[in-house]
Formats: sequence, C-alpha cells, structure tokens
Amino acid sequence: MGTWDIGPFDNDTAADFSYRVDEAADGKKADVLLAAFREVTGAGEEYLDADFGAEAIAAAALVAAQCPGGEAVTSYGPKKPLGDLPVELRAEAVAALDRVLAEPSELLELWEESDGEEWKAGVLKLRGVLTGA
Repeated sequence: MGTWDIGPFDNDTAADFSYRVDEAADGKKADVLLAAFREVTGAGEEYLDADFGAEAIAAAALVAAQCPGGEAVTSYGPKKPLGDLPVELRAEAVAALDRVLAEPSELLELWEESDGEEWKAGVLKLRGVLTGA
C-alpha cells in the first residue's frame, strides 16, 4: 500500500476506493460504503487485511463529512457528489472503525510500526464525529 500521510484518503487503496464510489450509480453510493463497512465487521476475529481497513476508514470519513463537526474530504476523495447518506450508516461506520482498531488488524499493526499514535488519533476523531452526531 502506497501511503503518503495519515489521513483517510492519503493512501493508494483509499484513492482507488474513491474511484469505486464515483463509479457507483446515483442512489447506490451508500451501498458501496455499507459494503466496505460490512467487509470489515464481517471479519470477526479473523486477521483483517489492511486494504479492507483502509477502505472502511475512507468510507467512514465520507459519512463523517456529512455530520456536524465533520471535515471535508481531501482532493483524493470522490469527485462526484454523494447525495445525502442514510443516518444509519453512522453506526455501521463506528463498528467498522472499532474493528480496524482491534487486533488482529494488519492496518493497525502497520501504523504501530511508524506514526501509530497520530494515525489512531485521527481515526478516533472520525469516530467521535460519527458518535457525536
């Protein structure tokens, strides 16, 4: 995974995910986000692949951007409008973020080898926006 910073879209996997969101038909973009969340939450106790974690974080950032206190998505995010996302996606996003931050998670392991605390703080900030909405 090519990563250039700690943000939700600052890696190749998330940038590719943005393209998938853009390519989804209007009215189906929320389904792409939900699938990313469920890929992660469905992993249970199994080892969670870093790519799935990166996509879930990117999807959570898109949901959080529509919440009070949410931040706009960077230029690496989707280019096309998402429309209003269902409020129910917030709980799915929180569950996915919790799973990414729990062992066994490849993405968590990779970040703990470098700027783990700063990255984790960013993920927890996203979680806070999602639960505070």
